[in-house]
Amino acid sequence: MKSAWRWSLPFLVFAALAVFLYTGLFRDPREVPSPLIGKPAPAFALRDLHEPGRTFGTTDMRGQVWLLNVWASWCESCRIEHPLLVDLARQKIVPIVGLDYKDKDDLGKKWLADRGNPYSVSIVDGDGRVGIDWGVYGVPETFVVDKEGIIRYKQIGPVNADVLAKTIVPLVRRLQQS
Repeated sequence: MKSAWRWSLPFLVFAALAVFLYTGLFRDPREVPSPLIGKPAPAFALRDLHEPGRTFGTTDMRGQVWLLNVWASWCESCRIEHPLLVDLARQKIVPIVGLDYKDKDDLGKKWLADRGNPYSVSIVDGDGRVGIDWGVYGVPETFVVDKEGIIRYKQIGPVNADVLAKTIVPLVRRLQQS
């Protein structure tokens, strides 16, 4: 009996790991649930990228539905979503706050000058602490925040046209009406 148990325990452990790995193959890595959904947005007051003497914080957006888009000039995926954000900004559906994450100011300014600036304001998170507070896994990430300052949605990875049209814009419109 002792020798049978000695061989069956490693097999059971292997089988359990195989099941977990197999199920993980069919999950979308961008669908990581955020513990912040339905909770107040972490407060911040950060320096404005274009006006370094000015600070901007979550309290400045009270009473408005808004997006927080975490981006950086060094982020390749940010290039993919940026034209969509520029287009969204032109439509004036929702204010977009840019959080320039772990970036150099001059590179961030040049990046926006070259590609267009969709942000109502761009703030600097040079050391990444605000990103950590918001549960940022990487850039880009986009959050929808309601009028009371509650996070209602989190997009991990670049926003695409489908997510924008089917999820973000309808959610923003619903939140604006409430």
